[in-house]
Amino acid sequence: MDASPIYRLPQDTLHQIFLRPPSQPDRPLPIRLQVLQPHPHLSLLPPPPLRPASPSPPPPPLLSAPLTTTIVGPTPNPIAPSKPSIQTKTTGSDSPSPSSDSTKSLVACNPLTRQYRVLPQLGSAWSRHGSVLVGPPNRVLVLSELAALYFTGSTNNWVNFSSNLPSKPRSPILVSDLVLALCDVGSPWRSQWKLFSCTISSLQSSQSWYRLEKHEWGDVFDILKRPRLVKGIGNRVLMIGGLRSSFSPNASCSTILILRLDLATMEWAEAGRMPPEMFQCFQESSKFKVFGGGNRVCFSAKRVGRLALWDYSKEKGKAEWRWIEGVPGSGDGLFRGFLFEAQITALP
Repeated sequence: MDASPIYRLPQDTLHQIFLRPPSQPDRPLPIRLQVLQPHPHLSLLPPPPLRPASPSPPPPPLLSAPLTTTIVGPTPNPIAPSKPSIQTKTTGSDSPSPSSDSTKSLVACNPLTRQYRVLPQLGSAWSRHGSVLVGPPNRVLVLSELAALYFTGSTNNWVNFSSNLPSKPRSPILVSDLVLALCDVGSPWRSQWKLFSCTISSLQSSQSWYRLEKHEWGDVFDILKRPRLVKGIGNRVLMIGGLRSSFSPNASCSTILILRLDLATMEWAEAGRMPPEMFQCFQESSKFKVFGGGNRVCFSAKRVGRLALWDYSKEKGKAEWRWIEGVPGSGDGLFRGFLFEAQITALP
């Protein structure tokens, strides 16, 4: 067996990696190989296409890794990333099989190496209403308004405990051992979003959620329309929504605002706002989708045939907004995604 993990990659994955020119021609691919005996898949690759240098290189092309060739069975639905793998939802009994759709299973997979692992089954209610949160090492939390399921690779089974949130959690995220979620504590006529937190150990002991708020925050939750959370870098949390032009319930939005909360200092700061010319493409849509993490967040909406990307550079100390072309979609708009750090050595 070859010692290098890159030899375990499928041939089409190697083609997509090595036949795509780098986004900056003067910088090599961030892959280091020490080949004593050429591998057949590498030997058959033709020379990569040449591209002249440009002062403003375009963003790198999209890399495709179909999950239908990774997981045997019905078409899986990617729902959440963790650092080593992707969590997908499929139907089946003990394995993803099209013969039974009465139960649902979560599957951890590495789409590059096409390795996967089927987690214990979930009930149909959990698969429809639960939000899936994942984090290393091999931790999965399925959260709903009244209860939660927790899975670790060491126990290989789901643990059920009460959550008792005031309402259905909106865009919950997992930051180390801390679970954060937005909940609507307002009335049927006017939403009022608040931030709630709880550690996994506290959930397991059925302790109540803690409402995060400070007098210094003022109306930070009232200025955003349809806010949602995205995990930032380290212990930072991003809250994103439409910036209301007034406090009226039906007020229009002037742009999309990104706020950053530092959990160490418990202070909010503005991280970015969408440029007016880009926001014009989103004004016709009553709802927009947000996904990403770290220093990159993507935005999509119906009738907008491309992704808007917010990309913060720590080296430059500022963020750039740009469009991403060529993203597939359906009648409801572009497919929703998530930030995934691909690793060929990761095992699900």
